[in-house]
Amino acid sequence: MKGKQKAIIEAKANVLKALGHPTRLWMAEQLQHGEKCVCELAEFIDADFSTISKHLSVLKQAGVVTDEKRGKQVYYKLRVPCIIKYMSCVEAVIKAHAEEQTDLL
Repeated sequence: MKGKQKAIIEAKANVLKALGHPTRLWMAEQLQHGEKCVCELAEFIDADFSTISKHLSVLKQAGVVTDEKRGKQVYYKLRVPCIIKYMSCVEAVIKAHAEEQTDLL
C-alpha cells in the first residue's frame, strides 16, 4: 500500500475501531432513530456521564457522529446514517458463521 490508499484504509479502520466497542455500537444504533443528548443515552447505560462522553468523543473523532451544543446539553447525531446499514451485513456474517459451526456438529 502506498500514500493515499494507505490513508483511506487507515481511516476505514478507525471508523470500524470506533464502532468496535459494544457501548459505542449501541450508541450509534440508538442515534439512527434521531439525535440524543448524553442524558438520554445515560438512562440506558450503566456508566457515568464522563464515560459516556468519552465514548461519544471516540465516535466523533472517527467521524461517525456530530454534535451540537444547546444550552448546557450536547446533542449527538449520526454524521452519515447509512453506517447502520452496514450492521445488517455484519449480522449476515454472524449468521453464516453460526450456521457453518452448527453444520459441524
